Amino acid sequence: MKRTPQEQAKTFRELHARDRLLRLPNAWDAGSARLMEANGAEAIATTSAGLAWSCGYPDGDALPVRVHAAAVAAIARVVRVPISADSEGGYSDDPRAVGETIAALIDAGAVGINLEDGTGTADLLCAKIEAVKGAAQRKGVDLFLNARTDVFLKGLVPPERALDEALARGLRYRDAGADGFFVPRLVDPAAIRTVVGEIALPLNLLVGPGLPPIAELERLGVRRVSAGSGVASAAYGAALAAEKAFLGDGDYRPLVERTLPYGVMNELLKG
Repeated sequence: MKRTPQEQAKTFRELHARDRLLRLPNAWDAGSARLMEANGAEAIATTSAGLAWSCGYPDGDALPVRVHAAAVAAIARVVRVPISADSEGGYSDDPRAVGETIAALIDAGAVGINLEDGTGTADLLCAKIEAVKGAAQRKGVDLFLNARTDVFLKGLVPPERALDEALARGLRYRDAGADGFFVPRLVDPAAIRTVVGEIALPLNLLVGPGLPPIAELERLGVRRVSAGSGVASAAYGAALAAEKAFLGDGDYRPLVERTLPYGVMNELLKG
């Protein structure tokens, strides 16, 4: 029997309160989510890029909310672990509309979300955070809101000011009600330790070049690491190579070598 949303939310929150770091894979559809769960994932996050691609849309706030919610519901149907949905910037600059969007994702089965500032202002994300937390409260779900800042990822300020800017935003997002702080492209150990100490929220980092090993991240106090779009991109890369070979010179070996046996996925999705 599947657990209630309230139970799932409690479990997801507890996964951020341990000394052991939460390794969070990012699924792009129900099949990839079920495979990740079968391989030991304690929770499943979505990748905004991979999920959008799988539904026929580009990444970057282009995915219709109804399509997003349907995709999350499909994942929730086949997994038992908590689900966190990457909601990009909430698909609107209107905080009230963002609250309604997240309410739809909660109804679909999400008990956590990512909400990013992108190139927007900290004021705007704070207003969105407050609207989302209010919407979740009305749903009776203790939603884990992971506030993402793109200060490092998108170079919003000169490099010498990036850490100070990230810290300033993190404090504001925490005070607005965020439960976690996500800083993609933050890789310097000293800066990581500073963010952990000053923001006092579970820190989420993104897999990428220069990121310290898991064991070091745990020592630094990081509580969550996300794969981001990496797994989806690897899967699409393998598909591209196989398709080019088959459609080019007719080489079908990539279609039969290093592929997941048909029966594995079929068994995982039965019932």
